[in-house]
Amino acid sequence: MLTIGNLSKKTGTKVQTIRYYEQIGLMPEPGRTEGGQRRYDNAQLDRLSFIRHSRQLGFSLDAIRELLDLSDHPNRPCDEADAIARRQLKQVEQRMARLKALRTELKRMVHECSGGRTADCRVLEVLRDHSECLTEHE
Repeated sequence: MLTIGNLSKKTGTKVQTIRYYEQIGLMPEPGRTEGGQRRYDNAQLDRLSFIRHSRQLGFSLDAIRELLDLSDHPNRPCDEADAIARRQLKQVEQRMARLKALRTELKRMVHECSGGRTADCRVLEVLRDHSECLTEHE
């Protein structure tokens, strides 16, 4: 059995975040000692590791809730999990496209700046007037 501090260390998850996951139902309420201290077993360690890794991959809490439900029912078909992962992949690809456009625009702004006075600064000009941008990045 692990204390919340040990669970935090093993998973790299802050104690406050573990408590939050308990409050919103992603983590089950842990057992407690007679003194009221939380105690976590290996199943809870595995569940928190699953949640943590899912968050690292950018899944929303709602998506993680769906994935946990699927994980809790091992006889269900995995096409639902595949659909959730495909949705996440699409969102990541969209973010990457936006970041690529931002990178292109920022590189252009920096390249066009002559390093003179701020009154003539290309970076500040572009920031004042969005129409000066060559890429769409809203």
